[in-house]
Amino acid sequence: MSDAAAISEDAVLGGRLRLRQPTSGHRAGHDAILLAAATAARPGHRVVDLGAGVGTAGLALACRIGGVALTLVEREPELARLAQHNARANQLPADVVTLEVGADAAAFAAAGLGPDSVDVVLMNPPFHDAARHRASPDVARATAHMATATTLEVWTHAARRMLKSGGVLTLIWRADGLGEVLAALARGFGSFGVQPVHGQAGRPAIRILVRAVKGGRAPLQIWPGVMLNEAAGVPHADAVRVLEGQGALALAGLGAP
Repeated sequence: MSDAAAISEDAVLGGRLRLRQPTSGHRAGHDAILLAAATAARPGHRVVDLGAGVGTAGLALACRIGGVALTLVEREPELARLAQHNARANQLPADVVTLEVGADAAAFAAAGLGPDSVDVVLMNPPFHDAARHRASPDVARATAHMATATTLEVWTHAARRMLKSGGVLTLIWRADGLGEVLAALARGFGSFGVQPVHGQAGRPAIRILVRAVKGGRAPLQIWPGVMLNEAAGVPHADAVRVLEGQGALALAGLGAP
């Protein structure tokens, strides 16, 4: 990413949010926008987008809910610089922290993210199973997409440590990994809400959106799925509205902490 040709500027949320991002590697897509649309927050809440990349999910949430105190955490310095640019260019105040998700508590505290200090965490961890997906030859893209045996444990641990009691974590993962997600969240989280995402009506889900409350005790709730496309392949009108920033998903309707 050493020259201008390596960066594009793209519009999401129906043009409401403009993002500078690398032309290769991991790029903003439906997953980040759906994650933002599934996340509940209120003005004044401290919100952390963990593994933020160029800031897509966190900034999309800030577009929908003004007045949140947003922190974008990203390990790659180049992406963190783009996230800072995107926040400023879209007039969405955000702190940007260059930090590994797996860094220890002292490193997070030094970055202003101490234990029990955050109301909301949203995250889109690498989730492709290396046993079933061939990694991209692009190192940045492979790192952003491929999960390891400890990815969920590391990411949920970081979120749990930062969140206040009653704080909410929202994440997106591949649909066939629901059991892995619930197992990783079993320590410290409860009151789970799950919303499947279907690429096409009548077909199995491809993603799951999961909401979990730190210290929550309510029963698991499974909500009606999001259909990105009709059976004929035509974009579903409800999904189009969400992807264009004109509405939120059921998980966000459960309310902010």
